[in-house]
Amino acid sequence: MVRFILKAMVSALGLYLASVIVPGIHVSSFGVLIAAAVLLGVVNAIVRPVLVILTLPFTLITMGLFLLVVNAAMLGLVSLILKGFVIDGFWAAILAAIVTGLVSWVATSVIDGPDAKSTGGARFKVRIERRPRD
Repeated sequence: MVRFILKAMVSALGLYLASVIVPGIHVSSFGVLIAAAVLLGVVNAIVRPVLVILTLPFTLITMGLFLLVVNAAMLGLVSLILKGFVIDGFWAAILAAIVTGLVSWVATSVIDGPDAKSTGGARFKVRIERRPRD
C-alpha cells in the first residue's frame, strides 16, 4: 500500500509538471490532481497491460516508441473519466506522457538509489578466475 501511495505521489508530481510545462493540459484543483494520479495508477494496473499486449506488433515495429501512444491513451482515458482534468488533444497527451514518464524515471532512480536492481535490461556480474598452469 505504501508503494502505491508513493507511486501516486510521483504521478501527481509528473501530472503537475505536465500541466505547467505542456500547453493543453489543465488541472482544476489539487484534489483533482491527486484523484487523477490515483486513477492513473489504477488504469495503468488494469487497462494498460491489456493494451500493451494488443499493440505488441506496433510496439515491436516502432522499437518501443508506440508505448508513448499507449501512455498517452491512458492519460486520455483518465481525462475522460475525471472532470477537472482536461487534455486538449493528441500531441498534448504525448508530451504529457513524456513528462510524466521522465519524472517517474528520475524519482524512481532517486528513491531506489544507484545500487538498486534495475528492472530494465539485464545486469551481469563477471567473475574471472585464473587457473594455475599444470
